[in-house]
Amino acid sequence: MLKIGCHLSVSKGFLPMGKDAVKIGANTMQFFTRNPRGSKAKDIDPEDISAFLEFCKENGISHFLAHAPYTLNPCSANPETRVFAKETMGDDLKRLELLGGCMYNFHPGSHTGQGAKTGIEQIVDMLNSILTKEQSTVVLLETMAGKGSEIGRSFEELKAIIDKVELKDKIGVCLDTCHIHDGGYDIVNDLDGVIQEFDKVIGLSYLKAIHLNDSMNPLGAHKDRHEKIGKGYIGLDAFEQIINHPALCNLPFYLETPNELPGYAEEIEKLQKLFTF
Repeated sequence: MLKIGCHLSVSKGFLPMGKDAVKIGANTMQFFTRNPRGSKAKDIDPEDISAFLEFCKENGISHFLAHAPYTLNPCSANPETRVFAKETMGDDLKRLELLGGCMYNFHPGSHTGQGAKTGIEQIVDMLNSILTKEQSTVVLLETMAGKGSEIGRSFEELKAIIDKVELKDKIGVCLDTCHIHDGGYDIVNDLDGVIQEFDKVIGLSYLKAIHLNDSMNPLGAHKDRHEKIGKGYIGLDAFEQIINHPALCNLPFYLETPNELPGYAEEIEKLQKLFTF
């Protein structure tokens, strides 16, 4: 069975989020660690976590992916913004240990005019100061569309970060289909070639998760506008190839399409029917 879920709200607690997953036929899930456009994090109730973990075990739900807030930018030219990123990620990773063995995805950030080389160095400095041998959470760098001064617009930029991270077993990559399509990687007409390039530059062992999103814009647009599965420039045929590709089919997939729960349920059902591997 395809391991697929979507972005769900944890605002009412972890157990209600797990029940939402079952309601829409998901067997995995992604959630924000805190307000995606702010800094405040809701207190975690240990009893809620315990009930959530038991519920997920009973219902075959696994591979939780936490998502950092969009305000986290470890390579900003503003020192205060970099401090916020370091403190926020450090706090998130401590809190996620209550779940145990999950993944934590973040946008590498925007260098805001400093240049990619400086931005990469700042991202690496933050990661090496936060990651510990004891943590069970694997931190994922997300592939980006390349708008503005984003870091992560190419496999080479992500490789430059990974190369300098000291604890290699605590770092990985989350590949976003909309982002790499908008970034110029032709997953519609040359999926094999893109996967081979990823393996050559970064290594498939670092690929831990996939954000499954169609795109409102054509190849190489560098705009990052998500669309519903099969409704954009990537198209349903390409997604069938993606979820069934031997190098990708065993990874967890997370929908971030513009949907409410009924829409996610329809997409999950559609993709499960297309999954033949």
